[in-house]
Amino acid sequence: MRDLVPRLQKPTQYLGGEWGRTAKDPAGVRARAALAFPDFYEVGMSYVGGRILYEAVNRVPGLAAERVFAPADEAVAVMRASGATLCTLETDTPLTECDVVAFHLTHELCYTSVLHMLDLAGIPFRTADRAAAGRWPLVIAGGGCAFNAEPMAPFFDAMVIGDGETALVDILGVVAKAREAGTTRLELLTQLTAIPGVYIPEFFEFDPETGIKPLVAGYDRVVKAVVADLDTAPFPSCQVVPFAQAVHDRLSVEIARGCTRGCRFCHAGMIYRPVRERSLGTLEKLVGEGLGRTGYEELSFLSLSTGDFSALESLFAQSIDRCRRDQIAVSLPSLRAGTLSDSILSMMAGIRRTGATVAPEAATQRLRDVINKGITEEDILSHARRLFAHGWQQIKLYFMIGLPTETEDDVRGIFELAQKVLAEAPRGAKRLQVTAAISPFVPKPHTPFQWDPQITLEQIRGRVNWLRELFATERRLTLRWHEPEMSFLEGVFARGGRELAPIVEAGWRKGALFCSWIDRFDLAPWLEVFAEAGVSPADWLAERALDRPLPWDHLSCGVSPAYLRLERRRALEGTITGDCRYGECTGCGVCNEGGRKSPLTAEAPIMPRLNNPAPEREAVAAPPPPPKEDLTRKDAHFRVWYAKHGSAIYLSQLELGRVIERSLRRAGLKPSFSAGYHPLPQISFGRALPVGVSSQAEWLGIFLREAVSP
Repeated sequence: MRDLVPRLQKPTQYLGGEWGRTAKDPAGVRARAALAFPDFYEVGMSYVGGRILYEAVNRVPGLAAERVFAPADEAVAVMRASGATLCTLETDTPLTECDVVAFHLTHELCYTSVLHMLDLAGIPFRTADRAAAGRWPLVIAGGGCAFNAEPMAPFFDAMVIGDGETALVDILGVVAKAREAGTTRLELLTQLTAIPGVYIPEFFEFDPETGIKPLVAGYDRVVKAVVADLDTAPFPSCQVVPFAQAVHDRLSVEIARGCTRGCRFCHAGMIYRPVRERSLGTLEKLVGEGLGRTGYEELSFLSLSTGDFSALESLFAQSIDRCRRDQIAVSLPSLRAGTLSDSILSMMAGIRRTGATVAPEAATQRLRDVINKGITEEDILSHARRLFAHGWQQIKLYFMIGLPTETEDDVRGIFELAQKVLAEAPRGAKRLQVTAAISPFVPKPHTPFQWDPQITLEQIRGRVNWLRELFATERRLTLRWHEPEMSFLEGVFARGGRELAPIVEAGWRKGALFCSWIDRFDLAPWLEVFAEAGVSPADWLAERALDRPLPWDHLSCGVSPAYLRLERRRALEGTITGDCRYGECTGCGVCNEGGRKSPLTAEAPIMPRLNNPAPEREAVAAPPPPPKEDLTRKDAHFRVWYAKHGSAIYLSQLELGRVIERSLRRAGLKPSFSAGYHPLPQISFGRALPVGVSSQAEWLGIFLREAVSP
């Protein structure tokens, strides 16, 4: 496929060879996995889960993980015209020659893209068809959607439920031995059942009336895989740095995994329990080595609830000096109101920063209690006041519409709460903007609301339009919304069973691809598919009886069904359930050791949570800022002459600029920065070459704020 690069738009997405990639000699590899992301390169390269798996496999001698992404339409046209098949980036190996093709299922709208990639690879869709031929790679999947694997079950030989780092390595180890021993496919699948978290769909049948029927003795339920200690788990310090712009083009460091807040709508909060945190020593190493080895100019601390990381202040304190010195921005995911202390906000005020996002989820106290959010309106407004006081002028608020028991007052409350947040801003703010982002609620498996109905497409549209009218009356308030049709389709597949597999395949045949992209999504072909199948999508959005079998009953995330029923009842009562990190065990069933505490880095929470009073602790003071350095100083000026040839000719001028800037950072050189709100390195280029053109005499100018010997 690499031979086609000169004919492709955005060629660097198909080129490979990025800084930090691992390309092993095939002669020394016993088993090779193609990590397949069913979306475009710029999306897949932002996915931290893929980076973790890439590191976990490639650090093991004899095993190899290579990347492959869904090609864009123009690349597909070139591939089909030339008869080329989909290949990995690292070694240009066709997927048919890999031992395992492992898909990341990050959301339900990617399902047809999985079939699209299999088709481009020349691999039959269905397990039964591949088994009959006996020569195809093992096609597997993992990710959050695997916790209800049934709509895609006929397409996968195996699926991983839970944490995948250890499971994927174990799978490749079994595959390597099976290939060497000439083991049959059935024997291989049987051996895989011994690996924690591995689900073999063909070893089960599902009947809508009686539920799941196991077909193999002793293999009647799959319990998720759990990585107990993140300090010993693989995580890349030298991440692959893409040439092409990624959606999240930065160093992302996972500081914790799991959340026990107990938000009743939250799929991730249930399936990724218990809470596990990385130690400060491990994080200091990952951040220091990661920034030094990648050259990234932005750092992100990731977890389901980053503000709840028990040693967040200390983590900031040990990272802040380098971020100030090297003009590295720090971004945080959406935050729970009140989880950032004044100390952290003060530290962030002194560095490049991104916008602030707060997630109330519901606008009224009644509805926040229903979903177990555990925060008050004063928590939200106080958080906004402190953000404004520390210099933020743009705040985004996340809400959901269509939550169980929602009323008109709850919907109107979104506008009213946004107004109240806006009113907390100081007078005279020039770039003040408060944005409310709304998403329709989609009931998900393994949550207390898994039995509840999803509101209809017409109801979603009506609530969105009403909010649009309200927000249009206030200039400094902005409304953003998730497309109602996307949430409608997501809801169908989120709680469906194997009966939806033919629907997925029919949708692919009608051209329904990349359905998470607004400019690509079209509901019409899906409605045609449902009509031709003689079924109504509303059937999958309806309320479920508590005593009826569910398609995912045989897949356990550790949280017991009894606990989910209890939480649903407490939701209807408006009763808050506490967080076991700060109080008593709530009996969810994950730990199975009544009252076991989550292993936290620091044994103290950041703030009280309604019915969880926080024990007092000594605050971590922000470190005093170092003597202010003049980042615009120009102590050295270098004129560099270089040749651009080989694979480098496919880099655009913008991509080349990022390569040079990050190379300077990796080399430890200190570029001069421009003045202004967003300082940039002082690097200048000659006339830009067109993509695909080589040259023997190009130049660039670099200003450094510290003189070095050439």
